[in-house]
Amino acid sequence: MSKVKIIFFDIDGTLIDMTKKAISDKTVETLLRLKENGVKICIATGRAPGSVPKFDGVDFDAFLTFNGSYCFNSSDVILSTPIPKVDVERMIENATKINRPVSIAGKDRVVANGTDKDLSDYFGFAKQEVPVSDDFDEVLKGEIYQMMMGGRKDEYDDILKDVENARITAWWDRAVDIIPVNGGKGKGIEAILEYYGIDRSESMAFGDGGNDIEMLQTVGTGVAMGNALDHVKEVADEICGTSADDGIYHYCLENGLI
Repeated sequence: MSKVKIIFFDIDGTLIDMTKKAISDKTVETLLRLKENGVKICIATGRAPGSVPKFDGVDFDAFLTFNGSYCFNSSDVILSTPIPKVDVERMIENATKINRPVSIAGKDRVVANGTDKDLSDYFGFAKQEVPVSDDFDEVLKGEIYQMMMGGRKDEYDDILKDVENARITAWWDRAVDIIPVNGGKGKGIEAILEYYGIDRSESMAFGDGGNDIEMLQTVGTGVAMGNALDHVKEVADEICGTSADDGIYHYCLENGLI
């Protein structure tokens, strides 16, 4: 393994144990010790910037949000890739036809034009309620980086009908994140590596969901959590323990990273 200079972490199911819906003390210790050892630590999530949790004493170097559509650090916007307006409007129309409410995410606000059980449960993973708002049309006028809605695989074609520059990424079978066709965690990681001048071989990532596959394939060493989906484990370079069993801590300890 090359010297690791930067590590990307998914949140839900990776840093946060989805059963306890909390990060463990050992995982926080790992993040702090990595920083002490000069390793840059970055969030890589489908969440909006405003819904990224804060962990006591942990100062992340960069944030890859909206599945890579908007990446930034404390001083710079590293990558900004909104969904073309025509595609956003078309998908809202498509969603209406199949009776699905939609949540749209701008850089600073996430709003929805309604909710259903799938969308409500999806937001519940982040301990949030669906932000149904009368300002939906106003937020729609700005740049939209991601759309979220309830959706099963047999609905994907209807959701993306006549859409040219957006695609679906999903880590749960009852809801979808819709991102730019040229977006994704892999693209976000490429931009962050270029920004910091770090070679791919010196990067690592931990993830568990379908939307982490590109991330695990882009870095030098992609590590799937023990609780990851089977098809995620298949593309990973290595597999660590589950988030519930402090898999990240034990992996980093065993590999001399902390």
